[in-house]
Amino acid sequence: MRSSCALLLSLAWASAFQAPAPTRVAPPLRATAQEISALTGGVETVFTLEEVQKILPHRYPFALVDKVVAYEPGESAVGIKQITFNEPQFGGHFPDRPIMPGVMQIEALAQLAGVVCLQMEGAEPGAVFFFAGVDGVKWKRPVVPGDTLVMEVEITNWKAKFGIAKATGRAYVDGNLAVEVGAMTFALAK
Repeated sequence: MRSSCALLLSLAWASAFQAPAPTRVAPPLRATAQEISALTGGVETVFTLEEVQKILPHRYPFALVDKVVAYEPGESAVGIKQITFNEPQFGGHFPDRPIMPGVMQIEALAQLAGVVCLQMEGAEPGAVFFFAGVDGVKWKRPVVPGDTLVMEVEITNWKAKFGIAKATGRAYVDGNLAVEVGAMTFALAK
């Protein structure tokens, strides 16, 4: 028994003087916050969040376009979605590894297409486009809290008489392709 106590005491003594586990040290700053912020200084906001909300019917927690930074009427748009940890889907998708669900990435692209479609000839103010189909989806990387999802959509076909639109879309994080949609179909609610 005495040797067991001595062994425990020596282990406790040794562990008390061990070096702590190494901590992750950030590399020295190579750029200031102002310099990093200036990287987006030339990006103009075409539609603010408030203007997007005047166009789209979506609201929290399902409003997925924060702003539009490029817009060609009836043709295309580039929009931004900031991914934040406090969004409700991250409580369950997944608790220990939050990832933006792929269907929400597609919905974000669809909403950006809606910004274009809801301003085209034949779409009355307050109209709603329903998501009618999607084909050719490819995910290339996870989208996680802290990411900035930069999305682009292009309207490939618009039949005003029938209220049917088709579009393609892609979204990037840090310049790398995250998701690509070959074709989205929308129907104008009449």
